[in-house]
Amino acid sequence: MWLFLCTFVASMAKEQSSVRERQRVDLDEPRRYKVTIYNDDFTTMEFVVKILRVVFFKSQADAEALMLMVHHSDKAVVGIYSYDIAVSKVNKATQMARDEGFPLRLTYEPEE
Repeated sequence: MWLFLCTFVASMAKEQSSVRERQRVDLDEPRRYKVTIYNDDFTTMEFVVKILRVVFFKSQADAEALMLMVHHSDKAVVGIYSYDIAVSKVNKATQMARDEGFPLRLTYEPEE
């Protein structure tokens, strides 16, 4: 019985090893998406800073600088992320804005 078990385990290890070798695939870097925040006449500057701090993990200084860029230029790219993270951050920020009654708009699009 012991010899059978050792032979079986050795056979399984060899089989798994050859399967792994056949499954090697070169993976490409995932596509990146830029998240843009837009200016509006209703969302407060303080709330925009809050979104940038809470959702996008910006420092106070960076959040204030981005908020002013949005205020003066009507929009600003707040980060570049993988698809899932970009969608998640846009959805979270949009939901937070709606919960507070603000029409804040954010989008994501493939990085060029």
